[in-house]
Amino acid sequence: MPGGERILVSCEHGGHRVPRPYTALFEGREAILAGHRGWDAGALLLARWLARRLQSPLYATTATRLLVDTNRSLHNRHLFSEVTSRLGRAEQRELVEHYYLPHRRAIERRISGWIRADVRVLHLAVHSFDPRLDRDREDCDLGLLYDPRRRRERELCRRWQAALRDRSDLRVRRNHPYRGRADGLTTHLRKKLPAIRYVGIELEVNQARLSSPGGARRLRRALASTLGVLPSPTAAGVGITRADRRDGSSR
Repeated sequence: MPGGERILVSCEHGGHRVPRPYTALFEGREAILAGHRGWDAGALLLARWLARRLQSPLYATTATRLLVDTNRSLHNRHLFSEVTSRLGRAEQRELVEHYYLPHRRAIERRISGWIRADVRVLHLAVHSFDPRLDRDREDCDLGLLYDPRRRRERELCRRWQAALRDRSDLRVRRNHPYRGRADGLTTHLRKKLPAIRYVGIELEVNQARLSSPGGARRLRRALASTLGVLPSPTAAGVGITRADRRDGSSR
């Protein structure tokens, strides 16, 4: 294949940081910020590990999703949380401009550039879920989310699930605990990019697996043993982009 393969890793809910201009909005909401509504616990650490192992760029946001959710479309009614939905339109536009669009545009620009160079792209978006929110989630350690109408996504997830089940004790399910066609960044990109060039997979990891060092190590070992089912990326340069760094706070 002339252009080769590239892999890009992203993490849309990597932290629960509140930028300084918005600290007053979240006074007394520390418990919500620390919980799943505030961020995807453990997802960024796993995303960083994956990016290093795959020698791929990582795009991550660390501002809390309660400001503006970078994994939702602009028309989604959950784009703003109960905290920021009460802000005026000008303030909401500022959140979109500073904490939403930089992340989304940077990823789309990188992927589109690769595709113009005749490259096939695998986008791994790393998330985590709280199994306590629904009993149906307790029997899943790792979910592989994809669009079943896109053959390359469907076949890759089937192979990856089989490899993980064969080489580990992970309970791996496809399109669980969410559907891969639900509103999200990968869904948005599928609408704009050709299926022959773009494959978007969301990893949904059970936070119970990530909450202990031992569980996280076992998860990484299982993933490491199966990364061979993924495309072998042509060297693309490794970098970490934190597109939401706008408030001048320290790293």
